[in-house]
Amino acid sequence: MIILVLNCGSSSLKYQVLDMKGDNDFDLLAKGLVERIGLDMGAVSHRATGKDKYELEKPIPDHTEGIKTVLDLLVDSQWGVLASLNDIQAVGHRVAHGGETFPVSRLVDEEVIAGIERLCELAPLHNPANLLGIRAVEKLMPQTPQVAVFDTSFHQTMPDYAYMYAIPYKYYDKYKIRRYGFHGTSHKFVAEKGCELAGLDFHNSKVVTCHLGNGGSVAAVLNGKSIDTSMGFTPMEGVIMGTRAGNVDAGLVTFLQEKEGLDANGINALLNKKSGFLGVSELSSDSRDLVNAAAAGNEKARLVQEMFYYGVKKYVGAYAAAMGGLDMIIFTGGIGENDYLTRREVCKGLEFLGVEFDEAVNEGLRGKDQILSKPTSRVKVALVTTNEELVIARETKHLVK
Repeated sequence: MIILVLNCGSSSLKYQVLDMKGDNDFDLLAKGLVERIGLDMGAVSHRATGKDKYELEKPIPDHTEGIKTVLDLLVDSQWGVLASLNDIQAVGHRVAHGGETFPVSRLVDEEVIAGIERLCELAPLHNPANLLGIRAVEKLMPQTPQVAVFDTSFHQTMPDYAYMYAIPYKYYDKYKIRRYGFHGTSHKFVAEKGCELAGLDFHNSKVVTCHLGNGGSVAAVLNGKSIDTSMGFTPMEGVIMGTRAGNVDAGLVTFLQEKEGLDANGINALLNKKSGFLGVSELSSDSRDLVNAAAAGNEKARLVQEMFYYGVKKYVGAYAAAMGGLDMIIFTGGIGENDYLTRREVCKGLEFLGVEFDEAVNEGLRGKDQILSKPTSRVKVALVTTNEELVIARETKHLVK
């Protein structure tokens, strides 16, 4: 089954085309990125497997035009991989927020679209863009089935004592304010893959998954189910991130609003776009820049690194306690897969849990599935590469069939 996977942002869209013969038997036919949608000049980067990379600049006023550009490329005689658009048997969409409405992936129909629309107030930056992608495909390929795969679904198994906030209960009833968690497709994928790599039973295991990138979250996966995760009502909660503050005392919100004269939009921009790595370092939101700066003696860059390592380590310890033990720690995401320093520093001092970390195996390792603990280690540690597009394609295949 040939499946087009779309991940639409407010001004961009990522895509992959996969030929799914089975859950683990597939061919990646093409992938690419469309950026600067809605600006004067858009940018397209497209690569078909076995062919040269193709780049294009053209005005892309909206997501419909962006997706039409992608579809034209997929059937192009030189750059394409399909004989016709009829070869695409289904389209899978990453949808950021499913709330309590969507604990599992769903075939898209008007009821599902209405549900995603209602949840836009919980994810105002992401859900509207995801809807634009769904509507664009509906217009361009009206007979092709679509599937929505929700970033929050995996965490819907959290117990109420883990997801509730200690604010008046009426706000949960009225606004559904609770912890939802994100990166669910990644956490589920790497937990399953990591258990297979380590010879553990996914459905009888205690695993902490660390999805660390420009946005990062940690999850406790007990016997194959998420029971807690660091992101909350929004993706701002949890560990320090590229531009997000992570956990902060709610009292500082009103304090800064008063002292700095900030309204709701201003404080939101401060905590989501001007904080984290960028805010503390006053240098960059990119961890690679901070690694280099810290090595050159920049004290603020060093501080960011220490805050990050310490924050992730605290979640590992907390989730080991919550699950009553630990079988495995998994690192994934852009930082988790490529920064050996983060993996080493997070695991340092966890010997009391049963972690025997192999620094020689870990050092310099990037983007390769690998056990990072010594053979004698009671708790396994692993680098596991994530593939959210594959998860979306799998879910799409199952639902459409």
